[in-house]
Amino acid sequence: MAIAIRKPNEIAKLRKAGEIVGKTLQYLQNTIKPGMTLKEIDALGEAFIREHGAEPSFKGLYGFTGSVCTSLNEVCIHGVPDDTIVKEGDILGLDIGAKVDGYYGDAAITMPIGKISREDEALIACSKDALYHAIASIKEGMRFKELTKILEDFITSRGFVPLRDYCGHGIGTKPHDEPNIPNYLEGKPNQGPKIKNGMVFCLEPMVCRKSGKPVILDDDWSVVSEDGLRSSHYEHQVAVVDGKAIILTEA
Repeated sequence: MAIAIRKPNEIAKLRKAGEIVGKTLQYLQNTIKPGMTLKEIDALGEAFIREHGAEPSFKGLYGFTGSVCTSLNEVCIHGVPDDTIVKEGDILGLDIGAKVDGYYGDAAITMPIGKISREDEALIACSKDALYHAIASIKEGMRFKELTKILEDFITSRGFVPLRDYCGHGIGTKPHDEPNIPNYLEGKPNQGPKIKNGMVFCLEPMVCRKSGKPVILDDDWSVVSEDGLRSSHYEHQVAVVDGKAIILTEA
């Protein structure tokens, strides 16, 4: 399948959706406190998205019940909002999608709940720093597999490992589109499609401590590492314009 090339007016629509996602994440970061439940956090996120003229695009997607993926502690991605209470020392992943005028935005952060351990600070910093390092490395004409290698090399240089079987992705008028962009390299970096101006995609380093082998919990959604340890996830949506990447999901 061909990777879509977006026109400037389409990128403007994707930016509009992306900015709402970024503002929602910023709002939740400033609002979440120990003692709140994941369902309460989800409801706040959904209300904020709707108040800003967008639809929460994760709600009902593939059967997901929430509007915000709330991934607590050991859960790396796809955490389902429930009655679990967040407490001091936890780390919480928030992954949010919004849809405006048929175009999608998608981004994620992992945030501390109050004061956290140095180990968890390093874990969160790895996923965040890997994301911004990879975005800064994007150039027109490089291959997506080169970008994957940059992500993997950064994560392993910090002493962590990428979650396997899950990846970044294209995005536009569908929430998930071509290409898939893993955080670990299979094959050689000089293979596969090249990055071109007008492409829009999400990078999302998912970082585990010891093992990248995923395990899906009994809710059929929440993904953890087989090592049972805490993990971290960051994501931005970018567009390639004038040969470099611009972030569409900043507040």
